[in-house]
Amino acid sequence: MSDGVPRAKEVRAMFGRIAWRYDLVNRILSAGMCVGWRNALVRAAAARQPRSVADLATGSGDVAFALRAILPPTSEVAGYDFCEPLLELARARAAKEGTAGIRFRPGDCLALPLPDASVDVATIAYGIRNLEDRPSGLRELRRILRPGGAALILEFSQPDPWFRPLHFVQVRLVAPVLAALFTGDISAYRYLAFSIAGFPDAKGLEQELLAAGFSQVRHRKLLFGTVALHEAEA
Repeated sequence: MSDGVPRAKEVRAMFGRIAWRYDLVNRILSAGMCVGWRNALVRAAAARQPRSVADLATGSGDVAFALRAILPPTSEVAGYDFCEPLLELARARAAKEGTAGIRFRPGDCLALPLPDASVDVATIAYGIRNLEDRPSGLRELRRILRPGGAALILEFSQPDPWFRPLHFVQVRLVAPVLAALFTGDISAYRYLAFSIAGFPDAKGLEQELLAAGFSQVRHRKLLFGTVALHEAEA
C-alpha cells in the first residue's frame, strides 16, 4: 500500500488480525460516537422502507444487526464481507442472540454475488475507503440497486480546516497507540490514518458517485466533517 492504493489481500489479512476486538476498539477510539453515526445510517435506510437491504463490508455485522432491529420482519437483510474471520463473528453473534432474518455471506465489493437490480438499499460503513479499485466498487454498488434504490455510505472524510490539527493528533498519534493496547496490532491503525489522509472530501466522493452512474447524491457532515453520510440515488 506504499503507492497509496489499498491492496485487497493486505486489507483482508489486516481485518482478520483485529476482528476479535474490532467493534470494541471502534467504540473506544470514537468515544462511542460511532454508534450514533451508525444509527443515522440505519435510520436513513429504514426511511426508504426497503424490501431488501444489502449491507456491504458488513464486518462483524454491526450495521446489519441494527437494520434488522428497525426494519419490519418482511424486509430482507443480508451482510457481505470478504473477511471470513469477521463473518464468523457475525454468525456467532446471531446464534448467541437468537437473531433470525439476517444472512451473512462472503462477498467482495468489487464483484458482489448479487444479480443486477436486485436490492432496494445498499449500505456500507467505512468500507469504500478500503477498496482497491474505488471506481469499480462504486459502479458495482450502482449495478445491484433496483430503479429508485439508493446507496447509503458512511465514511471518514476530510474535517473542517479548524478541526484538522486536533483530528491529525487523534488519528495519527493517539488512535494507533490506544488500538495497540487492545489489539497488539499498531500497524492496522496506522493504516487507518494513512487511508483517511488519502481519501477525498465529501464533495469529492459525491463527484465519484455521479461518475459511477448515480443520478443524485447528497451528504451530511458529522463531527465537523471527519465523517460523512452519503445518500446516492440509483
